[in-house]
Amino acid sequence: MPQFIWKGRTRQGAVTGGVLVSDTKDLAIADLRRRQIEVTSVKEKGKEFAVPKLGAGKVPAKRLAIFTRQFSVMIDAGLPLVQCLEILGNQQDHKPFQKIILAVRQDVEAGSSLADSLRKHPKAFDDLYVNMVAAGEAGGILDTILRRLSSYIEKAVKLKSQVKTALIYPVAVLSVAAIVVFIILWKVIPTFAALFAALGAQLPLPTRVVIALSEFIGRYFPFIIAFWIAMGYALRRYYRTYKGRRVIDRIMLRLPILGDILRKIAVARFCRTLATLTSSGVPILDGLEITARTAGNAIIEDAIMAVRKSVEAGRTIADPLAETKVFPPMVVQMIGVGEQTGALDAMLNKIAEFYEDEVDNAVAGLMKLMEPVMIAILGLVIGTIVVAMYLPMFDLITKIG
Repeated sequence: MPQFIWKGRTRQGAVTGGVLVSDTKDLAIADLRRRQIEVTSVKEKGKEFAVPKLGAGKVPAKRLAIFTRQFSVMIDAGLPLVQCLEILGNQQDHKPFQKIILAVRQDVEAGSSLADSLRKHPKAFDDLYVNMVAAGEAGGILDTILRRLSSYIEKAVKLKSQVKTALIYPVAVLSVAAIVVFIILWKVIPTFAALFAALGAQLPLPTRVVIALSEFIGRYFPFIIAFWIAMGYALRRYYRTYKGRRVIDRIMLRLPILGDILRKIAVARFCRTLATLTSSGVPILDGLEITARTAGNAIIEDAIMAVRKSVEAGRTIADPLAETKVFPPMVVQMIGVGEQTGALDAMLNKIAEFYEDEVDNAVAGLMKLMEPVMIAILGLVIGTIVVAMYLPMFDLITKIG
């Protein structure tokens, strides 16, 4: 049997290594992982290869939703946990996700709980997923929890696509308009400028402004492109900072029309996530912390964490939620009623459904509004350029006449 020289880390972080006899490299790695060793490299007969870190690749949400739905059906049918994971892993055509599922299967077969096995792969299974699975295992309702998870992920995917639609459409239209105007100023206007100079035409102010802008673009074209690339890079780096993320997210929430849509999306996500967690038996403090991390907006996240601190001090959810002035009064009132009646999860689900419908209507309205507005803006800009170029021609025609 071949020998494998391996290196890795223990769960305590200590570097370790040794020689292992095994039939194949995959079996050697599986054996080491059963010993709770994170393998970093394996060498066989002088050939060394790096072991890809499990969970490093992001799993598409749609695949995760399908996996969770199929998993719940199999558990409900009475199949053993290990067999479910083996079947789902072997039929998975997304290779990184397949490796993760089969690694989870090995850990479960070695005696770990499903939640602990999933926790090793945070890029595929986030805190919300792991905590709900842990609650399902503890309460003996894993199939029910997985069904709720799959429904939650499907609704989260829909909300995410609505965010993209709300943001991408106006940005794309404005970008196309800017490119068209840029090309006209860069390539078309210099031809008219040369014609007017040759004819000695008297140029009015609008024409002189357009020609000056065209000359500026033609002269500094590389610097303009470099400036916008640098601005995009700097903005991206700034957004990754603690302060930058909060400044930009606050501006996004205050934008006309679009800010209202983003706020509704954040409210729907907050209510849906917290409802899913509380109905699955996750403690309210853990639920609020997980919900804050999945909010998608730093201002909403800070508000939820402030509510969590107040709840930890013994207050209700509704009162500190109202003090944040981030959530609409109707949401606060309905949550307060849910707390008083002991039906918080049901009330949160109703709020989420209401705001998801509101988001659908708002995005549809935005699309209908943006089309004529973008056409009007593009027509105004190009019309101004055309008129500015034709004014000298009218003067020339008058002189010729």
